[in-house]
Amino acid sequence: MWPRSRRGTRNGRAPDTGSRVQGERKAGEEPMAGTRHYDVAASGRWWDEDDHRWLPAGEVHAWEPGRNETVCGLSLHRSGLSRFAAVAWTDVLPESGGAADAVRRVCPRCAAAAGRRGADARPAWRRVNPRP
Repeated sequence: MWPRSRRGTRNGRAPDTGSRVQGERKAGEEPMAGTRHYDVAASGRWWDEDDHRWLPAGEVHAWEPGRNETVCGLSLHRSGLSRFAAVAWTDVLPESGGAADAVRRVCPRCAAAAGRRGADARPAWRRVNPRP
C-alpha cells in the first residue's frame, strides 16, 4: 500500500488544483488544445500610413499559421493570396473597424468556419441540459 502522502497523486507530486479562473493563462503558457488562432490571407494589400505596415485588401480568408491553405481549403500559392500573420481574423471583419478599411469581401466559408466573431468568442447558441 502506498504511503498516505502519495495516495491519489501521480509521480508522487500533489495534483494541480489551480487558483486561476477558467480560460486565464500564465505568461508563457500555451493556449488550450481546443482553441484556434486565425490570421488573415488576402487577395490584395495596401500600405497604412498611420501604422506603417501592409494591411489586407480585397477578398480576405481565415488562415491558420503553419498551414499552406485557408480554412475554406484554398491553396495560398495557387490562389495568389498574401499572408498577414500580424493581422488577426477578428480585425478584418467589417463590424470591427480595425484593419477592414480596404476589405471588399469576407469569404463566407471562412467566416462560417472561423466564426464571425473569431475563434475566442462564445458560440451563438449552446445546448441546454436538460432539454426544454
